[in-house]
Amino acid sequence: MELSVWHIALLLLVFLLVFGAKRIPEIGSSLGQGIREFKRSIKEIGDNPPDQRTNVPPPSATNSTLPPTGGEPKRLSQ
Repeated sequence: MELSVWHIALLLLVFLLVFGAKRIPEIGSSLGQGIREFKRSIKEIGDNPPDQRTNVPPPSATNSTLPPTGGEPKRLSQ
């Protein structure tokens, strides 16, 4: 299916009717800001070599913040 000028114009008209003239610039700027943020995060991941990334070791069992368990769960019926 090929998009003609009329298809694009109709889509823009529906977009304008759904969101309104005041809301479209806000949507465009937030979309642009999201794309910039995504590109920045991808660039930061690419700039950090794997050996320099922050590797946090998993918490050990003795330093756990969870309360200790009481063993096996109690059964309601046998």
